[in-house]
Amino acid sequence: MENRRTFIKNISLTAAGMALSPAILKGAVNDQKVRLGFIGVGLRGREHVKNAILFPQVEINAICDIDPATIEITQKMLRNAGRKEAVVYGKNDHDFENMVKRDDLDGIIIATPWEWHVPMAVSAMKGGKYAGVEVSATVTLQESWDLVNTFEKTGSHCMILENVCYRRDVMAALNMVRQGLFGELTHLECGYEHDLREVKFNDGKKAYGGGVEFGAKGFSEAKWRTQHSIDRNGDIYPTHGLGPVAQMININTGNQFQYLVSMATKPLGLHKYIVDNGGENHPNAKVKFKLGDQVQTMIKCVNGETILVTHDTNSPRPYSLGFKVQGTNGLWMDEGDQIYIEKKSPKPHQWEKDTDYMKQYDHPLWKKLESNAQGAGHGGMDYFVIREFITSIQEKRSPAIDVYDAAAWSAISPLSEESIKKGSAPIQIPDFTRGKWKNRKSTFGIEA
Repeated sequence: MENRRTFIKNISLTAAGMALSPAILKGAVNDQKVRLGFIGVGLRGREHVKNAILFPQVEINAICDIDPATIEITQKMLRNAGRKEAVVYGKNDHDFENMVKRDDLDGIIIATPWEWHVPMAVSAMKGGKYAGVEVSATVTLQESWDLVNTFEKTGSHCMILENVCYRRDVMAALNMVRQGLFGELTHLECGYEHDLREVKFNDGKKAYGGGVEFGAKGFSEAKWRTQHSIDRNGDIYPTHGLGPVAQMININTGNQFQYLVSMATKPLGLHKYIVDNGGENHPNAKVKFKLGDQVQTMIKCVNGETILVTHDTNSPRPYSLGFKVQGTNGLWMDEGDQIYIEKKSPKPHQWEKDTDYMKQYDHPLWKKLESNAQGAGHGGMDYFVIREFITSIQEKRSPAIDVYDAAAWSAISPLSEESIKKGSAPIQIPDFTRGKWKNRKSTFGIEA
């Protein structure tokens, strides 16, 4: 990851001293005002607020959260940025239903626990607003259909805020794919391999670690996220890896997921963490977890490609999304920053570092807006995802990552659960576009 951080930090725009036009410096395509509201202004929600403040075109008119302390922190952010305080909605869990009725909001960004994503997004869409929803967008298969059906009924757009689609090396790899470097793609790998034990458990006072509490006694994500590991066994967080590779093989825009098969290991990691850090007699040592430490899902696509998606948030391990892009001419892997192109790499059957390729194929969007993204969350990719949401509102168009993406990528979660319950049986993946994928064209990463 250190090489990747260095790459993100140091790659040049196109030439030293390049001047940027005022429109580019502002980061949006025009000066049209965009009025936003935010539902959920905890740690993740405030990151979106912080990045929205960077755009002078954006007004933040309303925020919704049931935690008064969180509301005050957000208001202070606005005051410190020279912005007016937002109108607050926080009377109860459903006060967002009042916020979405406001006529001074164009879009609403949702960063709440997963089970609230669809009710809030549907409410926003029915209120005529663009909905920007954090990942994963849905929990159940019905929720994926709810998003699609609401969009098709109301015409209000929904964007899944999948920031990894904008990761710099991933966009460079997408550029390589589109320029034919790998030949025709045959197989892709991705996933979410991230040690979240100190996210799922804490001391009830700070967000990360220090104890083995969760639920009512936990703090931040431990209040709600850990329960999914108790109740569910499947790939419960698929989109960070799946979104980027779906773009590479044009899912929903000329290609479709067809069916999947999932398999899970035994669940040991979370129990061991509780015992190691809280003792065998801690009440949480009696909790039974369903989520296997490793879950692997193989997806077959209509055009013949396969995708292997791995989920592991319960094991001690360094962070990785495990990207691999294999084609008839060669492949790229983000682990080790490695690439091999037949008849082009220096030695047959030997990896080379991807550094030169990353520079050569650096995506035009990153070349143009690198300076804007500096300081934004997750290596700058958070800037691009909020920019796309804002500009889609300005241009009154579908976001480049749209409601069909939100539905299809997120649906892998409940479908993987179903496969595991049925002894790793093949499970058909619905066509959320109802056949429109055959003629739809991708717009992701096209604008530069």
